[in-house]
Amino acid sequence: MKQVRVIEGIAPDRIPVDELIASGIPAILKGAAADWPLVAKGRQSAKAAIDYLSSFDAARPVVGYTGEPEIGGRFFYNDDLTGLNFQGSRVGLTDFLARIAATLGDDQPPALYIGSTDLDAFLPGLRAENDLPSALFGEHQPIASIWIGNRTVASTHYDFSNNIACNMVGRRRFTLFPPDQIANLYPGPLEPTPGGQVVSMVDLRAPDFGRYPRFRQALDAAEVAELEPGDLLIYPAMWWHNVEALEPFNVMINYWWNAVPRFIDSPMTTLRHALLSLRDRPAHEKAAWRALFDYYVFGDGAAASAHLPDHARGPLGPMDEVTSRRLRADILNRLNR
Repeated sequence: MKQVRVIEGIAPDRIPVDELIASGIPAILKGAAADWPLVAKGRQSAKAAIDYLSSFDAARPVVGYTGEPEIGGRFFYNDDLTGLNFQGSRVGLTDFLARIAATLGDDQPPALYIGSTDLDAFLPGLRAENDLPSALFGEHQPIASIWIGNRTVASTHYDFSNNIACNMVGRRRFTLFPPDQIANLYPGPLEPTPGGQVVSMVDLRAPDFGRYPRFRQALDAAEVAELEPGDLLIYPAMWWHNVEALEPFNVMINYWWNAVPRFIDSPMTTLRHALLSLRDRPAHEKAAWRALFDYYVFGDGAAASAHLPDHARGPLGPMDEVTSRRLRADILNRLNR
């Protein structure tokens, strides 16, 4: 494993978001959010940060996750993959923060975690004091979420969106793997999943190389980001990442976005349909379909229709909202036959 590259001296309102994502690899923006009030509260104490967060509580129930001390903070499956090793329930944010506060001195506390909670809906006003300027993202405005907990582990997974992870309180360790390492990460079931996305079956903290031998190759390709309060980590969509929160109390704010219009569908829908329609075909047919996908989808989109007049291009032409609606309706009609 190697260390993620570190970039010093970038102010939070001067982050070259497009350039960094286009580079195709992660980067730590050292101390870019060091002056945010939430970071200052966390440096003061966990209690100060908890009180500060509680002051923005919109009194709307959030989803809080609890795992027994025996899971070591790793939110995952139970031993036989018949369910998960934790429970989720609707809780009051301030009440859940108080539960975390009550365990700060415990040697083996239960794993307590609030994940991917919308800032504007559940902590209105927090972004006014702790936020990245919207202008950084151009027309592709991000979703801002908060992650709160004690010493927890988000098992290795990928997200569909680009990400800026802003480490606010405590320390976090991201271990990142390029998308091409998927086979070496031994992905688990498509559903259910611990957090909405497919996760690696390998426990990064204690990998079983006898059962998962190719994971050694994944580690060779991995990059590690050790984040202090105020550090930002930016990385492209589809990079796998394992996230360890390392202190008794930890907070992260993150921004997810995709540089495509909102009418573009999730490719995961395509993958699921491909499992249904392509995976079990004979090898020679799959090879032919691979060539078609390379031509129409993964190659130069403009080239696939360049020889056709504009009126005949249909969905082969530039995608817009009207074309996307027509194509979606055609797909639904074909699926419902």
